Amino acid sequence: MAIEIIGTGKAVPPRKVTNEDLAARIDTSDEWIRSHTGIGARHLADEDTACSDLAFEAAKNALAMAANLADARGEERDRAAADAAKSIDMIILGTATGDFYGCPSTACIVQDKLGAHRAGAMDIAAGCTGFIYGLETATALLGINRERKRALVIGAEVLSRVTDWSDRGTCVLLGDGAGAAVIEKTSAPSEGPGRRGILRTILGADGSGKESLIIRRGGSRYPFKEGETIEKSAHIEMKGQEVYNFAVRAVTETIEALMEAEGIGVDDIARIVPHQANARIVQAAGKRLKIPIEKFFLNMEEYANTSAASIPIALDEMNRSGQLKKGDLIMTIGFGSGLTYGGNLIVW
Repeated sequence: MAIEIIGTGKAVPPRKVTNEDLAARIDTSDEWIRSHTGIGARHLADEDTACSDLAFEAAKNALAMAANLADARGEERDRAAADAAKSIDMIILGTATGDFYGCPSTACIVQDKLGAHRAGAMDIAAGCTGFIYGLETATALLGINRERKRALVIGAEVLSRVTDWSDRGTCVLLGDGAGAAVIEKTSAPSEGPGRRGILRTILGADGSGKESLIIRRGGSRYPFKEGETIEKSAHIEMKGQEVYNFAVRAVTETIEALMEAEGIGVDDIARIVPHQANARIVQAAGKRLKIPIEKFFLNMEEYANTSAASIPIALDEMNRSGQLKKGDLIMTIGFGSGLTYGGNLIVW
């Protein structure tokens, strides 16, 4: 029995904000942002767009592909997605910017919008590693119950809602978007010749780094108080050097651990799909492991860091452009707030 990805989808807001656009508002430049991060632009949601809206659109695109209508548009896509949604047993959504504080989960809102009424639904709060955590959780839930056949895993963020646009160290990094994958339990082997699907996952965390990347206000530790006047709404705070050091170590060690556990080398891997946070992190990890940068798929130049959405957006772009071939062995690598990290090893 294998757990295979049978459909992918993404959704990004149409509004594109370039580095030059930001340079007109804050003290920065296109050259500085590109040289330090590899980012050239980001897509930002309008005021009426919430996390569930982007997640819903990405999910419909993934479901249409799962229904063998990858190129469907408009009403045809929506009908295909609605029919495919009826077969979903579980929806897992990774996000740090859900529609509401704590409850209800954004996954439940997406479940209702899709009409996936037989599906359970829950959110995962693992920061930028959310899709990797979600993929492993969904795989396990399908594996332990023979009645479950299909799951929908989504990463969706509207980070512009929690961005301090006066902080040039963080605001240049972030963007909005969603990505989704439909996974299915199939009769293909997960071991030996012809193996397919999600082979192995590593999940990890280092809670001692909780202050390195945090939305401090609004929770039960530092709640907003009645009558309180605040200068800034809840926003992301990041200690850049601490996150960078952790990320390089996490990416390096997770790649090494996955290869060692599976008994493979770099040459066996078709592509590595990292969380799209900063090109320097990927370059540093690749240099340490002697992996050519061409082995890594990078699209942060267009989308910036979309947190839990970055890996599924990348997978969908690769899938639809023909960069992923059936039988390719690929690796996803993530790191994020918590601090969390992880990776999946997948035969496409």
